[in-house]
Amino acid sequence: MPVEMSPEEFDALVDEALDEIPEEIARLVHNVVVLVEAEPPENEPDDLLGLYDGVALTERDGTMLPQLPDRIFLFRGPLLDMCEDREDLAKEVRITVVHEVAHHFGIDDARLHELGYA
Repeated sequence: MPVEMSPEEFDALVDEALDEIPEEIARLVHNVVVLVEAEPPENEPDDLLGLYDGVALTERDGTMLPQLPDRIFLFRGPLLDMCEDREDLAKEVRITVVHEVAHHFGIDDARLHELGYA
């Protein structure tokens, strides 16, 4: 049975997950905004949990002009649907946040799977 939770409670779980990112990593994340959407875009799978939209740090060079912030999306509906309880949801939100932040650093899905974040 999916977890039922208000958008505000869900946002608080996302904030907690972001706060758990180690400081030595968090200070390297620049010009990134984290957004929560109810559902993934129509052109994405219905069960997509998160999405990184930006240019990974490993793909940037010194010639790039200032850019709009990279975006990390978390999709509340699929996360609520896949979890059994609040504890499970908090764990999945943390995993999804780490997964998408890792994409900002250029870590691909294969490596994230090896590390247990896919």
